[in-house]
Amino acid sequence: MSEQRLPEDTRAGYADALPEYAERVLDVAERIPPGRVMTYGDVAEWLQEGGPRQVGRVMALYGGAVPWWRVVRADGVLLPGHEPRALDRYRAEGTPLKEAGGAAEGHLPRLDMRRARWDGDEGAEGHT
Repeated sequence: MSEQRLPEDTRAGYADALPEYAERVLDVAERIPPGRVMTYGDVAEWLQEGGPRQVGRVMALYGGAVPWWRVVRADGVLLPGHEPRALDRYRAEGTPLKEAGGAAEGHLPRLDMRRARWDGDEGAEGHT
């Protein structure tokens, strides 16, 4: 996420201006069910195009228009600079988290990737 992202309510107005790849990435982000996540690499693999960096760039530029907190780093670390907002969303949606130990820097939880990761299966509900 960067200062260049679109406000959440403007995606429809800018759909014609979005690059086709960006539109596809954002469509995947919108499909991720509440309480689940996909990594940047998962999204690229699901699209069979690009890679984690390309997906990350799309999310940084345009991700404010979709549930950006559901597209994450593979290590489960919360998006730097957006931790409080993301954490509020994860807790509201019941996304599985691993609470940080006392020695962990910043004492922020991480996503429990084993339980929170979504494989893109339209029929998948709940946590695996």
